[in-house]
Amino acid sequence: MARIFSGIQPSGELHIGNYLGAVKNWVTLQHTAESIFCIVDYHAITGSYKPDLLRARRRDMALGLLAAGIDPAVSTLFVQSDVPEHTELAWIFNSVTPLGELERQTQFKDKSQRMESVNAGILTYPILQAADILLYRADRVPVGEDQLQHLELSRVIARRWNAEFARDDDFFPEPQPVLTPTRRIMGLDGQAKMSKSMGNTIGLLESPEEIWSKLRPAVTDPKRIKKTDPGTPEVCNIYHLHKAFSPPATVEHVAVQCSTAGWGCIDCKKVLAESMESELVPIRARAAALRDDTAGVDGALAAGADRCRTLARETMRGVRERMGFD
Repeated sequence: MARIFSGIQPSGELHIGNYLGAVKNWVTLQHTAESIFCIVDYHAITGSYKPDLLRARRRDMALGLLAAGIDPAVSTLFVQSDVPEHTELAWIFNSVTPLGELERQTQFKDKSQRMESVNAGILTYPILQAADILLYRADRVPVGEDQLQHLELSRVIARRWNAEFARDDDFFPEPQPVLTPTRRIMGLDGQAKMSKSMGNTIGLLESPEEIWSKLRPAVTDPKRIKKTDPGTPEVCNIYHLHKAFSPPATVEHVAVQCSTAGWGCIDCKKVLAESMESELVPIRARAAALRDDTAGVDGALAAGADRCRTLARETMRGVRERMGFD
């Protein structure tokens, strides 16, 4: 059976961009392959943060993932810092990764241009990502299109390390992407990817009232000024959210009503809110139950970390032997 690995930063509560862009796909994939999902808290410290807030966000993220449908009975969920081999392997991979490969990473260029002082972690972030994946010798990684370059670097690192230290057996597989069915999720501003730092998100566990307060003013087709103006659904972010949350018949009806000016944008948003509510009600109910089950959440994370430590130690024994440390 194929082994899947994917990670998510502990930014606090999941938002619908996280859910549609990654987690909903994980929930499906966990039943098709051996699946390991990680809350990557080491990645989260490349920016400024407060320790107490990091602890709370890790907890919120774990609760959200479990509520969204990650099942510890069929997959593995753990916190990255509970398995120290992640950083050990990342340091080893530093020794086979050309500096130029890191400097060419699009995300490094984008982030470094917005920062006055760039810490080394921003540059070497994709090396830790490669270590996260290859520590478990995963051969498939669910990713969005914006992560394909980082995954390609993971393959480069695996190839270079194998060529140097494992000539007779390709110890590390070259992980292949599993593209998320729902591609890039734009924020409610219609200008950038949905992100908490941009303030353009809807929380997965927010109440119907909170969701509507954000949906109501959300950007739609910029050329549709009046209710009587025909719209172009394909350029409207609300329409793309319909495609993620609404049944196919509703999506088709929305497209017709928009393009013929049968509905105004508020009408379209009201139907979207109803579709979202149908999917989010059971998630909110599971989250409420999990908040009262501290032992259950802690137990799931502890069991996941135990299993991953066993796998990580096995990998590192092979790495150390091939590199001359054992």
